[in-house]
Amino acid sequence: MKLSEKDPAENKESELDWSCLLVVASLVGAFGSSFLYGYNLSVVNAPTQYIKAFYNDTWEKRHGHPIDPDTLTLLWSVTVSIFAIGGLVGTIMVKMVANVLGRKSTLLVNNGFAISAALLMAFSLQAESLEMLIMGRFLMGVDGGIALSVLPMYLNEISPKEIRGSMGQVTAIFICIGVFSGQLLGLPELLGKESTWPYLFGVIIFPAVVQLVSLPFLPESPHYLLFEKQDEAGAVKAFQKFLGKADVAREVEEALAESHVQKNLHLVSTLELLRDPFVRWQLITVIITMACYQLCGLNAIWFYTSSIFGKAGIPQANIYITLSTGGIETLASIFSGLVIERLGRRPLLIGGFLLMALFFGTLTVTLSLQDRAPWVPYLSIVCILAIIASFCSGPGGIPFILTGEFFQQSQRPAAFMIAGTVNWLSNFAVGLLFPFIQKSLDSYCFLVFASICIIGAVYFYFVLPETKNRTHAEISQAFAKRNKVQPPKEKDSTVDSASTLDNHDKNRIV
Repeated sequence: MKLSEKDPAENKESELDWSCLLVVASLVGAFGSSFLYGYNLSVVNAPTQYIKAFYNDTWEKRHGHPIDPDTLTLLWSVTVSIFAIGGLVGTIMVKMVANVLGRKSTLLVNNGFAISAALLMAFSLQAESLEMLIMGRFLMGVDGGIALSVLPMYLNEISPKEIRGSMGQVTAIFICIGVFSGQLLGLPELLGKESTWPYLFGVIIFPAVVQLVSLPFLPESPHYLLFEKQDEAGAVKAFQKFLGKADVAREVEEALAESHVQKNLHLVSTLELLRDPFVRWQLITVIITMACYQLCGLNAIWFYTSSIFGKAGIPQANIYITLSTGGIETLASIFSGLVIERLGRRPLLIGGFLLMALFFGTLTVTLSLQDRAPWVPYLSIVCILAIIASFCSGPGGIPFILTGEFFQQSQRPAAFMIAGTVNWLSNFAVGLLFPFIQKSLDSYCFLVFASICIIGAVYFYFVLPETKNRTHAEISQAFAKRNKVQPPKEKDSTVDSASTLDNHDKNRIV
């Protein structure tokens, strides 16, 4: 009997088994990585007027006259957009750093960028240096670029395929929690005041320090140990620790099967991956997924949120906007993490984009009729919350999961670099182009985003296979017909991996 064949009841039990170390690894990794990315997306909004005043005062002390309005606008635009530029730089660094240092060590080193950024931004007011604030934003972008590539890679490689989707959703959940935390702390009742705004950036240091002192006690990715370091015994021990059991025969066998296929393969470069016919449609799908992730229009709705809540006559609109939108974001992402292994990736991704298109269309109508009846603004609020929930329940986290699932070990760093580059360039494009789109089309701009959501949903319906509970070989086979090339066979490797496992069994390693 093969070692991979197990009793169905045992398989069912293992599917539900989250070891303590897996939970700790996902929480610590996400708190010091994706949480900070989400936090820095939102935290810069609340103190906008105070930062502009700080820029004006600093300029006047240096040059003896107030800053020109156009120069101030330029400096503020640089402050906001340089986060995306830093993210692109961090993404480009991933392929080299993640393979030299490993997944865990890269996340550890990445905390240096976050801590440096926190100190620069927190003391920029005291030092009267606007350059420190801008440089801090750039370094946080580098941190985010590395984190959003390496964290999904690490979580994908340490988790069994039965819970791989739920583990991957931890990244999205903590992005939402980070956005919510930035909005909450930015309220005037907390740190969003003229005297305390630098502390909004200073608190970044705490998640980074938590990750810095916690990660050293966690194992490295077993896939990295096996493929990059050829440390088979270390990989087995890492599997045992992460899964919380001594018998990791099935997981090691699957990893060894992939290992034997890649035995004679070198680390794939970005150009080689782009030219590889075996993964052509996987790469196209990742690019379209990441582009839709940023271009679907979620960031655009914040432009209208304050005015809609205000027209609805809601007092203290900022507090209610923060609590409602932030709460919906977090709850929807948690819901997605709970159901992704039951429903699969396809229904959540396609359904999420279709629902966003539906509510974008409805929001366009309600905004056009905003002043016709007193109840219309409340319907607009419902549409906004529904758009946020639709995004976070699927499109908000699944793109990062798919990138890890589509590609084998030797291709994964290059794949994440391409996905991250598309992500950050799309982010930059939205920030650059949306003011012009909004100015030209007003509330009808949401029809543009609805169209993007529909195009994405149609593409995924016809192209994207379900990846739930599938190995890399099975996913590659699902794309083979569309690629018109058969992926490398793993037939012989199964025998080799089973033989290797027998040796481990005899030595009581497994």
